[in-house]
This record gives sequence, structure tokens and C-alpha cells, in this order.
Amino acid sequence: MKTFPFRSFALGALTCLLLQPWTIRTTSAGEASWPGWRGPENNGSTPDGSYPSQWSADKVLWKTKLPGKGCSTPVVWDKQIYLTVPISGFDAVMAFNWAGKPLWQATLGTEIAGKHQNGSGSNPSPVTDGTALFVYFKSGTFAAVELDGSIRWRMNLIEQYGADDLFWDFGTSPVLTQNHVIMARMHGGDSWVAAFDKKTGKLSWRVPRNFEVPTEVDHGYNTPAVIQHDGREAVLVWGAAQLTAHDATNGAVLWSCGDFNPQSTALWPAVSSPVVAGNTAVVCFGRADRGQPRLHGIKLGGAGDVTSTHRVWKREDIGSFVPTPAVYKGLVYILGDRGQISCIDPATGEPLWTDAFPKARFNFYSSPTLADGKLYAAREDGTVFVAKIEGEFELLAENQMGERVIASPVPVSNHLLIRGESHLFCVSAE
Repeated sequence: MKTFPFRSFALGALTCLLLQPWTIRTTSAGEASWPGWRGPENNGSTPDGSYPSQWSADKVLWKTKLPGKGCSTPVVWDKQIYLTVPISGFDAVMAFNWAGKPLWQATLGTEIAGKHQNGSGSNPSPVTDGTALFVYFKSGTFAAVELDGSIRWRMNLIEQYGADDLFWDFGTSPVLTQNHVIMARMHGGDSWVAAFDKKTGKLSWRVPRNFEVPTEVDHGYNTPAVIQHDGREAVLVWGAAQLTAHDATNGAVLWSCGDFNPQSTALWPAVSSPVVAGNTAVVCFGRADRGQPRLHGIKLGGAGDVTSTHRVWKREDIGSFVPTPAVYKGLVYILGDRGQISCIDPATGEPLWTDAFPKARFNFYSSPTLADGKLYAAREDGTVFVAKIEGEFELLAENQMGERVIASPVPVSNHLLIRGESHLFCVSAE
């Protein structure tokens, strides 16, 4: 274990305040909502609420049996819970009330099950703007579902644009701009990012995103981010060893950054999603699960090719292959695939401290969530770790859920939702 002196949180907070033109787009949902996979600020954290440290699977506030295996993360709007799940061989969306009671279910298309033991046909997480849920499945089913369960529109992107050739199960979630739902598909074939009208589903724009790269480097499983660029919405996309920012109105490339793979190493797909802290995008690359981590800090903004001007730091000793980092109070928290934890200053890439969860033969596929000064991390065997992270790392608890957990924990209004392989759990500090 290696530790570093802890620095003041003031630097990260000041950076965020000074660099508002590029800040991530937020939602007006309030603390009673978690509208997408990475929460209201798209950074895996919330400043609100009080959340538990210790519990057991048989001593929770409630748990609800799920009809099939899905790995997507639940979303919450106004204390109603929504998640994608297979039901009797069909892709479906389910809604639950705050007590975990099912409200409705909507079936959308024929399921294609996952082929990885930690995958499913329901890997992508829903996203909502408070008027509808927008969902995507491995089968290609893409839909908008009203919050009462009625279907606003539905289509199949595989039927329209062909099948993907991803080695593993599709994992990219849809994201929302003011007028559009954005989907990205990055694989060995025709790769693209596209915007669909939220009200009608009509294609507004689709732009190619194809680069010559070594084998599997063009495969992407991560999710884009919506940011502000010079006072307008932009879509940040990572994959094929390129970070690109697209104008949200027409898909035009505003800027691009490359040189992430100068040795042309093969078999490095993009799984972990970029996270934005202040004016820096923190990008995980390489195979941290095989001792080949890469971590980059890219300054947002600029125009055209910013490869030579906007990379502000790079590390080869910290990183993540699958889990996406989280941002809390201006600092970035990186969970490695084998349980390593690093807190870094996003402006410099310097670690403020490093530590690790207890070693085991299992990996972390879930992305970390931060709330109430604590980090929540679910290991694939169903162990949910809770650690104090402000000032220094301190392991508080190891909670056994009794089933596999791949989805990210969701903290909302003093309740922590955990989606397991067979159940949806809710624990509370109250």
C-alpha cells in the first residue's frame, strides 16, 4: 500500500468555479432523483443525503424479486424507480414505487441474452428527463417509454444500421441533450454517434466515427457525456483511442484529441467512460486488469485537433479497465478492476492518496458511487464495500448481498438502491 499526503479540497472546488464554460450539463431533478446511470451531474456522486455503511442482505429496508437477469443501473425520478430487465424472453422496462412495489411493466422487443457471465441483454441503463424513459438493449431495441408505461416511440437500430461485432455485450447507455437522445455505437464496423428527437424518435443527425486502429481498439462499451462548450451543448465521445467533442445540434466535430495509444497496442477496447472534473476530462485506457493502466487528463475546449496542446498529464501507474471513475467535491476517485482506490487531483493527475479493498479472486465491474463522504463499490461476487474517503481512506464495512452485483449503487434521498442479479435491494440509514 502506498499513500500520499492529502491536499486541500479547495483547489478542486476553485477549479470548478473558474471553468464553468465547460462544465457538465446538470439536471433540475433534485435530490429525490437519479435520472441516469451516473446520476444528476453525470459524475457518479451526490452532495445530498445520509447513507448507511453496514447492512446484510436479509436486513434491508426492502427487496424485490426481479423477473430476469439484467446488469443495468436503476434510475429514479420523483421517488419512482425504473430499470430495464428481461421478462419471459422480451426486453422490458419496469417501474417501482418508493417501497419497492411494482407499478407497471412495458415489453419492447425480443431479448438477446448476454454471453459474458457478467453481461446481459439489459446492460445499458435507462435515462429520463422527467417526461419519458429512454432505453436501449443488446437486441437493438431503442425506445422512449412514458412514465406511465405507455410507449412513445420504438425502433430497432440493428435493423436500421446493421449488427455490431463487439466481442462482448453492448453496454453503451443513451444520454440526453435538451432536444435529443444520443446513442453511440463503436465497433469494428461502421461506427457512429447519432441524435434522435426525444418526442418523435426521428433521426436528427448521425455522423461517422471511424479510425484506423489495432484489433479491438475500435470496440467501445462506454457512454458519452453531455457537456457545455462555449455556451452550447456538446457531446463528448471516447473510443478507438480518440476523444471527440461534437456539436449537439448537428454532430459536427468541435475538437478531437488522439495519441492515446502511441505503441499501437492491440486488444485495448474502451470500456470505462470519461469523467469530467472542472475543465479536465479524465480518461482511462489500457488494460488495468492486466497491469497495463493508462490515465490521461485532457483539457476541454479548443478547436480542431488539440492532441498536441490539450493533454495536460498522463500516468501509467493508475487506471481502470471497466469501472468508470467518480467525481466528489472536485476530486476524482478511480476504482481499479482488482480493488485499488486512488484519489487524484484532476488538474495535475497527482494522487492525494492510494489504497485498496481486501484482495480476492473477484473483479469490480460496477462503477463506484460517492455520497455522504463515503465511497460505495460493488464487487462481482456481491460484496458491497463502503469506505470513508474524505481526508484519507478508511474501510468501514463489507456487505454481502448473496448474489452477483454488476450495476452501480444508486444513492437517492437517504436510500441506497442496489441492483443484484436476482433482486432489487433498498437499504437506508433511517
